[in-house]
Amino acid sequence: MLKSPVVNTYPLSSYSFGSKEPKMEKDTSVADRLARMRVNYMKEGMRTSVEAILLVQEHNHPHILLLQIGNTFCKLPGGRLKPGENEIEGLKRKLSSKLGANSPNLQPNWQVGECVATWWRPNFETTMYPYCPPHITKPKECKKVFIVHLSEREYFAVPKNLKLLAIPLFELYDNVQRYGPVISTIPQQLSRFQFNMIQP
Repeated sequence: MLKSPVVNTYPLSSYSFGSKEPKMEKDTSVADRLARMRVNYMKEGMRTSVEAILLVQEHNHPHILLLQIGNTFCKLPGGRLKPGENEIEGLKRKLSSKLGANSPNLQPNWQVGECVATWWRPNFETTMYPYCPPHITKPKECKKVFIVHLSEREYFAVPKNLKLLAIPLFELYDNVQRYGPVISTIPQQLSRFQFNMIQP
């Protein structure tokens, strides 16, 4: 029988959290974001983005770290790659920008693992699919979601205008209304992994 890949998860209390200067969103609305995407597409072609699943544990159950903007909108840490940028290096850069301390000595050890999902945006719309529809020859965005293994102790610096929340898998499961299709399907994507709950 094939063995499931193992993901070590450490208690949330193993990690330290501080704050840093706000990271302002480039867009104030979804319409602005799609308009900016259209402009960038004309200049650079398809947008490629990478996001990270950062896992911790609470009450012996896996939790995912999500960034919350305002009081409602949650997203995985990550973002857009520069043209030609390597996915792994780009994800590390985005994670350090979003959650790393300003001091180079305090940067978390981002251990980027495997890609667990690829999502496609066929048009300049909010909807993304876990496949590229066959009639779409020029998708507008390809987003890859990676597991990032955390060391036992790390320091995260959270921008002052964002909150970093630890959300249990059972809260995400099938909760499309609250978290959208990308985040609410993470429990299914992680179901083939074996979680090793490490208690220090």
